Amino acid sequence: MRPSLRLLEDSGLRLEADKQNVPGLKPKAKRSSNLKPLPLNPYIMSNRWLIFTISSSLFFLSQFYRVSNDDIAPPLLSDLSVDTRGLGLISASFFYAFALTQIPISLLLDKVGPRKMMTALSAIGIFGAVIFSRADSMALGVTGFVLLGVGMSCNLMGTYQVLALWFSPRVFASLAGLVVALGTAGNMVATTPLVILVDRMGWRSSFLLIAVINLILVFLFFVIVRDRPPHGNSDSPAANMNIRHAFGNLRKLIRLKDFWIISFATFTRYGIFAAFQALWAGPFLMEVMGYSALATGNLILLLNVGLILGAPCWGTASDRLFNTRKWIIVGGSISILLTIIILAMIPPGTSLPVLAPLFFCFGFFNATGLLVYPHIKELVPAEMSGAAMTGINFFTMIGPAVFLQGLGILMQTLYPKASRGPEAFNAAFTVCIFSLMFVLVSYCFTKEKKPGN
Repeated sequence: MRPSLRLLEDSGLRLEADKQNVPGLKPKAKRSSNLKPLPLNPYIMSNRWLIFTISSSLFFLSQFYRVSNDDIAPPLLSDLSVDTRGLGLISASFFYAFALTQIPISLLLDKVGPRKMMTALSAIGIFGAVIFSRADSMALGVTGFVLLGVGMSCNLMGTYQVLALWFSPRVFASLAGLVVALGTAGNMVATTPLVILVDRMGWRSSFLLIAVINLILVFLFFVIVRDRPPHGNSDSPAANMNIRHAFGNLRKLIRLKDFWIISFATFTRYGIFAAFQALWAGPFLMEVMGYSALATGNLILLLNVGLILGAPCWGTASDRLFNTRKWIIVGGSISILLTIIILAMIPPGTSLPVLAPLFFCFGFFNATGLLVYPHIKELVPAEMSGAAMTGINFFTMIGPAVFLQGLGILMQTLYPKASRGPEAFNAAFTVCIFSLMFVLVSYCFTKEKKPGN
C-alpha cells in the first residue's frame, strides 16, 4: 500500500493521507486551501486521463475550425465570391466571436461548470459548421464562422478548469502544454489531410463530416466527463461566488499593470502566428513562393508539428527545469521575431529544405506563449485566477481576428491589384516585426512569481 501512495503522490493527485507516517515521504507544511483533499478513490485513477482525453478532443476541433480556411482558400474565394479582404473577414469572424464570448464565460464558467458550458456552446458550433457548409455568400460564410467561434470559445478554458479540479497545481503548466499539443493536432488535420479530403469530397461535404464527428464527441463528453472528482469539494469559493463578487475581481484585474502587458503580448504573438497559420501562409507559399497546394499543406503541417512538440516541452521545462514562465516567453518571442525577419528576406523560389526548418521553428518557439496562462494565474489570488486566465484568453483570441482582417485590409489597400503579391506580404511582415519588437521589450518589465512559491 505504501508504494502506491508514493505513486499517487508523484502523479500529482491531492491525497487525503497521513504522510507523516509513511516512510520515504518527507513531511510537508500544511497549505491553506479551499478545496478538500481527494480520497484514495480508484475511480479517480481510472477516469481522470479519460476525462483529460475527451476534454482535449473538443479543443482539437476548435483548433481545426480556426485554421481550416487556409488550405482551402482558393475554392472559398470562388464559391463564396469574395476577395482577399472578404476571406480575411470570414476567418476573422471566428476569432471575434470567440474572443467576445470570453466575457460571459469568465463570469459564468465557475457557476455553471465546464461540462454544461462546453456542451451547450459546442451545440452552437455544430450548427455553425452546418451553416458554413451551405454558404454561398460572404454573409452566410461569416454567420457560420461566428457561430463556430461562439461554439468553440469554452473548449480551452473549460478544459483548463477541469484539469484544475482533477489534477494538482504542481503539474498545471505541463498538462496545459499537453492540451495544446493534442489540440494542435487539429491544426495538422486542417492541412494536408483536409486538402486530401476536400479533393475527394469537396469542402462542403468535408465540413458536414466534421460536424457529425463533433456531435459524437460532444455527446461522449457530456456522458462521461464530470466537473470534479467524486467526494471533491463542490463548495469552493469560485462555485459560490456571486456576480457582484465576480465583477469586483474583474475591476481589480483591469487595474493590474502586468495583466495588460501580458494581454497585449499574447494579443500580438498569437495574433501574428494564427493569422499566418490560419490564412496567409497558404497564399504566401502558393502565390509568392510558387509551391503546390500539397507542398504548402506539408509546410503548414510542419509548422504545427513544431507547435505540438514545443507545447509539452516548454510546459515541462517551465515546471521542472528553468522554474520561470517570464523568461521562457521572452526567449521564445525573440526566436519568433528572428524567424519572421528571415521569412521576410527569403526570395521567391527558395527551396523546401530552407523553408522547412523555419516553419518548424516558428511553431516550436510560438509554443512558449502557452505559459502566459500559468504566468498570470500565479500573479493573482486563487479566486481571481479563472477570470485572469479567461481575460488573457480574450486578448489571445482577439489578436488573430485583428491581424487576420487587418493584414488583409493593409495588403488590399496598399496593393489593390496585387494584394497577394511579394510587396504586399513584405508590408505585412514589416508590421508584424515592429509589433513583436514593441511587446517583447514591454514583457521584460512584467513581474513573476516563481512556480511552486
